[in-house]
Amino acid sequence: MSETFDLIVVGGGSAGAVIASRLSEDPACRVALVEAGDRPPEREQMPAACASLQLDPQTDWMFTADPGKAGRGLHGKRMPVPRGKMLGGSSGINYMVYVRGHPGDFDGWAKRGATGWAYAETLPYFRKIEDFASSNEISIDRDAHSQGGPVGVGVRSPVIPASRAFVEAAGAAGIPRGDYNGRDRGGPTGVASLVQTNTRKGKRSSTYHAFLEGEAEQRPNLTIVTGAHVTRVLLEGKGDGLVAKGIEYRTHGGETRTLHAAKEVILSAGAVGSPHLLMLSGIGPRRELEAVDIVCRHELPDVGKHLKDHIQCALFFPAPGVGVAMAEIGVSAGPDALRSPAGPLPADPADDAGLSPELAGLKAEAERRVGEWLETGSSLVSSSLYDGIAFYSTGLGDAHSHDAQIGFIPCGYNEDLFGTRLNIDTAGYFADPVASLAADQESIIMLANPVLPHSEGELVIESADPAVPPSIHMNYFGDPYDLKVMVAVMRRCIEVVENWPGPNKPGGLNVPPLLARKHGYKPGDTPSDALLENMALHYATTVYHLSCTCRIGSVVDPRLRVFGVANLRVADASIMPEIVSGNTNAASIMIGEKAAEMIARDNGVKLRTFVGEPATA
Repeated sequence: MSETFDLIVVGGGSAGAVIASRLSEDPACRVALVEAGDRPPEREQMPAACASLQLDPQTDWMFTADPGKAGRGLHGKRMPVPRGKMLGGSSGINYMVYVRGHPGDFDGWAKRGATGWAYAETLPYFRKIEDFASSNEISIDRDAHSQGGPVGVGVRSPVIPASRAFVEAAGAAGIPRGDYNGRDRGGPTGVASLVQTNTRKGKRSSTYHAFLEGEAEQRPNLTIVTGAHVTRVLLEGKGDGLVAKGIEYRTHGGETRTLHAAKEVILSAGAVGSPHLLMLSGIGPRRELEAVDIVCRHELPDVGKHLKDHIQCALFFPAPGVGVAMAEIGVSAGPDALRSPAGPLPADPADDAGLSPELAGLKAEAERRVGEWLETGSSLVSSSLYDGIAFYSTGLGDAHSHDAQIGFIPCGYNEDLFGTRLNIDTAGYFADPVASLAADQESIIMLANPVLPHSEGELVIESADPAVPPSIHMNYFGDPYDLKVMVAVMRRCIEVVENWPGPNKPGGLNVPPLLARKHGYKPGDTPSDALLENMALHYATTVYHLSCTCRIGSVVDPRLRVFGVANLRVADASIMPEIVSGNTNAASIMIGEKAAEMIARDNGVKLRTFVGEPATA
């Protein structure tokens, strides 16, 4: 098959779905959106089921990485790197923590040469995205938000009391309540809040649901090709005359097909996929390409370099009377979540006829709860359970933004998430993992998360075969500065817990037994810097925020055009000149919105609404 379109978008994820949807608003513009995965499964809409989408080859690329100096307490010392493989991409697999970033992040981009990407210039696109549902549970800078956009943004219902207590405790520890997505996230003291999530009425609002599902995917001028693994960009010419003319892809059945672009090819395959595709096409570091027998068509040494990610260390506290038991969340997820081997109900629903009165009552309650969620959106399962958040400055540097983020989870999760999804060796992390992670245990987790890392990693191509992923070298803590910030954030997490309001207080910090013995720690002690450093080096995990691998100024210009190759752009988290100080998905969607407008203006495409300034050469 070989067809010609005006514009081809590779990757239907956080940015790509936005770009394809916006450009196809013009009925005269023929757009192809090419995605390796398919439409998301039904469970993708349940926020609390997000972890189940990881390690599923239908929805996750299932990459792993060398964590550098971190990962000592992970199985095989490998860091899982989930990446969404479906329409909606990682906005369909993530934990829905909707964070734009600090205004100083974007002003910093502009100062680094990313003309047009300062905060005042990106804010209109953030506003264009949003359909914000107001809540008296959070403080809001109303002028910074908007309603009527495609992406639902709001606060979970019902609010879990422990999450309110977290915001109060953060205030007592010196981090005041406020709107972290407002125009000014605050000075060094920062801001604490319940989490704003990309959900609508308790359901996930991924870019598939927000931008493609329904009217957009039925447009005759938008062709969505799923199950298509793009293998390279088709290039014509040589030297300074290289031009992108289309793409090649493989179907699930192994057939090779091509699509041609009359105007442009846009790579939105993510911070791993986009640089990998450039390298497979002969664009990248010459020596690395030639080492795997790829002819270097255009040398761009920074393709795949400058990789940034956030890393967080989970601090676990038993919290009877404060936390939410996983058993309650399981019941709220419906009967299917309670089936064996993990749950008390039979694996086959046909066997439910023989249930005991107790189990029949449990099934009925599960059916009632999931029915209420489906009808109203109100439920324990209406968020990923990452429900509280705080940002502030440690004072150790990077004064243009906040360098610290604290996340709050009002439950302790379970062995599947800790041991399988996060790959943590729970036998080393807990004295008794079975007891600590039992379904009836009430616990809380504080996530210590430095958000302006100095360490940089890289992607290295391993084969000319597109089915072989690149090596991912995270290089966490490669710069010792990052470990100092991590320890400072861990201490602030402990301080927040020490300021917990009300009669019920969380218990003592879980300290891994081996590390406790090594550092002479006893329950009730103040942990030393050395102990906290060791906890981070062993048990810190990715926050899934890979970025900067095709950054503006190194691989693409401020209009996202690949240096040295005509009619080729990159638009996703890889183009960030520097990682934003917070969760990256909202910024990735914004990049899609802004890129769509740039592409439209440069190609005479008529969007329904333009919010930025006319294009300049």
